[in-house]
Amino acid sequence: MASTNNEVWQVGTVVESRRIATDIQRIVLEPSRPKTADPGSHLDVMVTIGGEERKRSYSVVESEPNGQRLAISVLKAPQSRGGSIFMHDLEVGDSLEITQPLQNFPLRVGAKHYLLLAGGIGVTAVVNMARVLKNLKANYTFVYAGRNREAMGYLSELQDLHGENLVVHVDDEGTSLRVEELVDSAHMDTELYMCGPIRLMDVVRRAWIERELNFTNLRYETFGNSGWYDPEEFIVRIPGLGVETKVGKDQSMLEALEAAGVEMMSDCRKGECGLCEVKIVELDGAIDHRDVFYSERQQQATKKICCCVSRAIPPKSGASASIDGLAVVTVSVS
Repeated sequence: MASTNNEVWQVGTVVESRRIATDIQRIVLEPSRPKTADPGSHLDVMVTIGGEERKRSYSVVESEPNGQRLAISVLKAPQSRGGSIFMHDLEVGDSLEITQPLQNFPLRVGAKHYLLLAGGIGVTAVVNMARVLKNLKANYTFVYAGRNREAMGYLSELQDLHGENLVVHVDDEGTSLRVEELVDSAHMDTELYMCGPIRLMDVVRRAWIERELNFTNLRYETFGNSGWYDPEEFIVRIPGLGVETKVGKDQSMLEALEAAGVEMMSDCRKGECGLCEVKIVELDGAIDHRDVFYSERQQQATKKICCCVSRAIPPKSGASASIDGLAVVTVSVS
């Protein structure tokens, strides 16, 4: 696979694996080439799915001094592409290929006020940020939203550590997050860092723009597999290369094209950088844009797609797709 990241691969040995919430496993790794993980860092991990190796990314929740041990937490999601199942099956003593910590979601020190927003498993991306801000005695509010307390990893630890700085919203308790109220609490100099489902982040982005707040102060990281629709199989074609292949529910278009022998450029594999974009030549169906790279206008234009995360979905009822009722997207690559 082609990548612009200066990835340094190493061996990570599992020294701890335990459940910390519903379907969430905390996994602590000892890397063979330790490096400290700054707040917002993540690891790329090689997992085995159906006998094939694939790369997945997980936020670093904790890092010991000099990176001697790195903790990640993995949600076994219903719409998982298989990586979370592999990770949940790891036992103490197992080893796997991991990168040194990578940084695409840095925390800028020096803002007058911070808002940290975590939706569900997105908490893993901001836990370390909150810890740093507390140690710096910064002015921060940590907002954590989830369906129920049993599914909210690290909740009790965060309450003990952050006290009144932590604001918890629980759907099952009738205290769901109200995005408008959250954004209304921000000032022009507030920096908002968020990670969560794409629907949550889309609503926040819209509200942020409507309030005419500084867009450069809105920073986020995505799950990479969070979409508007459940994943379905679809067909991707590249006529110029004579390629036609099926994209399975458990793989991305990028992975399917790579498996078909197409040389693809990619980097983040989370819909953030746009390096893997391809031009849409013809579409029988619709696009489930799961990226945060394109603007709303660009997504509605349906001229390009970030193939690392976004997917094609079947035509509306009454229309007929070209192959066995599947959506078909014809693309060209540079």
